[in-house]
Amino acid sequence: MTLITLVKTYLFSLQDTLCDALQHQESEKQFRQDLWTHEKIGGGRTRILENGAVIERAGVNFSHVAGDALPPAATLKRPDLMGAEFEALGVSSVIHPRNPFVPTAHLNVRYFQATKKNGEVVWWFGGGYDLTPYYGFDDDCVHWHKTAKKACDQFHPDYYSQFKKNADEYFYLKHRKECRGIGGLFFDDLNALSFEDCFSFQQAVGNSFMDAYIPIVEKRKTIEYTQQHRDFQSYRRGRYVEFNLVFDRGTLFGLQFGGRTEAILMSLPPVVNWIYDFVPSKNSLEEKLTNYYLKPREWVVTESLSSECCFVSAMHPRKVFSREMQ
Repeated sequence: MTLITLVKTYLFSLQDTLCDALQHQESEKQFRQDLWTHEKIGGGRTRILENGAVIERAGVNFSHVAGDALPPAATLKRPDLMGAEFEALGVSSVIHPRNPFVPTAHLNVRYFQATKKNGEVVWWFGGGYDLTPYYGFDDDCVHWHKTAKKACDQFHPDYYSQFKKNADEYFYLKHRKECRGIGGLFFDDLNALSFEDCFSFQQAVGNSFMDAYIPIVEKRKTIEYTQQHRDFQSYRRGRYVEFNLVFDRGTLFGLQFGGRTEAILMSLPPVVNWIYDFVPSKNSLEEKLTNYYLKPREWVVTESLSSECCFVSAMHPRKVFSREMQ
């Protein structure tokens, strides 16, 4: 079994698992599946659930593409890979709930394999997940980050703190000077360990996503809300759109590459609104979102590096990943 086939088998399984967990939240609406192919570059499985009682829109997309040259979004920090042939496959999911007290959640896990002009094969993993609340709850934030930390700690005691920092820096709207949400995990160019160990880590991240999210959905989905809450939700969703269209590397990669637009933009919310110069009421829950929750903070206590660490060779006990990612 090739490395590509091994990863693809897992990603198909992950897509099924995510859809099953989300489908369990809906008694009437079902996922719609589109099997698509794109001439010369590959194809995928796009699954969309819309207009549910709990989920307003959820997309869970698998794609597997190949090309003669990596797009600029993938070579920005690796100019040595410009012009390299490649294959890329991954699963991406974005869930936009109906109730404003349930946060939006995002997951992406991906694998790249590139062949340089000299024949050298280079592979790496990337991914992570983040949470975007509209009305914040401390216990939700703690649960989210504890689950992320648990997934990381079995591989390296520094992974959570490093990849959390990456998420805080990556999921940031520079023009707004604010975070998109409360963060989570973000890693890219992961190949410092063996393929087997890097792949195991990606699986741990992917498999922990619903453990992090579904308990929050269950806890908040029955909270009563008003039209004012919905209006604020649609306003804050505008920030989500801005990030995805201006900064998100996955979106830029897909559009630059000429991929399937419907699948690429499935992450956008179904209802969104921009309000000019909106200022929340003083001491309101809406003000607390930006003044408290959308600030990088430590939601769980992290421990210093220990000598015991699964899956890390003694030759590189502190090496977390091979290439820096903003």
